[in-house]
Amino acid sequence: MFTSIVGNVFGFKALRALRLEDLRIPIAYVKTFEGPPHGIQVERDKLNKYGRPLLGCTIKPKLGLSAKNYGRACYECLRGGLDFTKDDENVNSQPFMRWRDRFVFCAEAIYKAQAETGEIKGHYLNATAGNCDEMMKRAAFARELGVPIV
Repeated sequence: MFTSIVGNVFGFKALRALRLEDLRIPIAYVKTFEGPPHGIQVERDKLNKYGRPLLGCTIKPKLGLSAKNYGRACYECLRGGLDFTKDDENVNSQPFMRWRDRFVFCAEAIYKAQAETGEIKGHYLNATAGNCDEMMKRAAFARELGVPIV
């Protein structure tokens, strides 16, 4: 939530100066978040990476790429040595890059990079949607693709 609010506002080029002085999150909202479901060890196990930092990046630009070019960016990063890539938290499903196409091209990128490097790779797909049913549908599709991390 913080990155969506602050990251987008501070990244707005039309603003010449801005200072965040206060951010209040309602207690009722805070109580709904119990923390991540698991820790770094689970991620290390999925990627088979131990004894060193995990290396990853967020694919940029977050908007404007076709799903095919987005997948290509994932592949280039993974083939270049990163362990994982991730969707920007604001990447969802736009007319020029539908979520299902993005998921498929990212999965292809992972499998291609794994075949070429001999290492396990991953991509964190943003499955958020306008309602819970749609989000669960997207998450199920991501799981069906069989990639190590989604």
